[in-house]
Amino acid sequence: MKVLLIGGTGTISMAITRQLVKAQHEVWLINRGNRTEELPEGVNVIVADISEEAATKEKLGEMQFDVVCEFIGFVRAQLERDYRLFAGRTRQYMYISSASAYQKPLVNYVINEGTPLANPYWEYSRNKIDCEAYLMERYREDGFPITIVRPSHTYDERSIPLGVHGNYGSWQVVKRMLEGKPVIVHGDGTSLWTMTHNTDFAKGFIGLMGNAHAIGEAFQITSDESLTWNQIYQAIADALGVSWTPYYVPSDFLDAVSDYDFCGSLVGDKANSVVFDNKKLKRAVPGYAATIRFDQGIRKTVSYVMSHPECQRNDPEFDAWCDKVIDALETAKKSLQK
Repeated sequence: MKVLLIGGTGTISMAITRQLVKAQHEVWLINRGNRTEELPEGVNVIVADISEEAATKEKLGEMQFDVVCEFIGFVRAQLERDYRLFAGRTRQYMYISSASAYQKPLVNYVINEGTPLANPYWEYSRNKIDCEAYLMERYREDGFPITIVRPSHTYDERSIPLGVHGNYGSWQVVKRMLEGKPVIVHGDGTSLWTMTHNTDFAKGFIGLMGNAHAIGEAFQITSDESLTWNQIYQAIADALGVSWTPYYVPSDFLDAVSDYDFCGSLVGDKANSVVFDNKKLKRAVPGYAATIRFDQGIRKTVSYVMSHPECQRNDPEFDAWCDKVIDALETAKKSLQK
């Protein structure tokens, strides 16, 4: 297949790029040229800012593709641009949406593609829902050959996935674990969550490429493994070789006392217990299975992060905020115990 990835070097898309090249597909990326040194040999890169539509169209020339994959489309206007650029130029257009678009609060903790899309807590999710609606309209009215894919929490070797962290990612939480400081966990740590390694996600995604059963359809791609947040944090601590001290705080309280987007990322997403039913994907891609258990994948991630200083971005502001929240709650406890 001749495949164009818009982006192609992110958490999800880099694994897809690598697996496509390994399978000897013709792979093209269109992006600003960042992280090209990490790309496998044989990838063709069109260096462009796709938001500059006219210049991008000129660089694409008369090129045709079997599949075009959009990884960095977040609002309808970006997909309207893609439609102008790629209608008549590809046999399949694959769009990365988000499992956060599913209905919140949940009516049923088991999630499948038939679960309604409605998330009043997170603008990001509402924009994804709007993007999906636009693509389905183009499919119904114009025959634009779309496939919608909804990932949940997907991770790679460069970032340790967590529930509560600051604006600079998870390193400051890891540092708190290493220093023996208490770590804020939303809720009581017993809600269920799913972590998916990006290489597992890539297998399912590539299985939908050029797949007649995927046209006009939406699929979620996740691991079948469900974990509590306590288990997730414990696996990270085990990989670090340290003990950890959880400090449990209600999600709505965290949202109320911070400027971080905990309304969307927690109340509208991670605070909900979810179990993903991937039967639809497995019917379309026979033999698909996510094979990397979280405790296995996170050991590799922790090893990579600990050996790459560029992944260790300190966030003293978030660290101080954690201490402030914990101190305030401890003071409140003491005042009520008198």
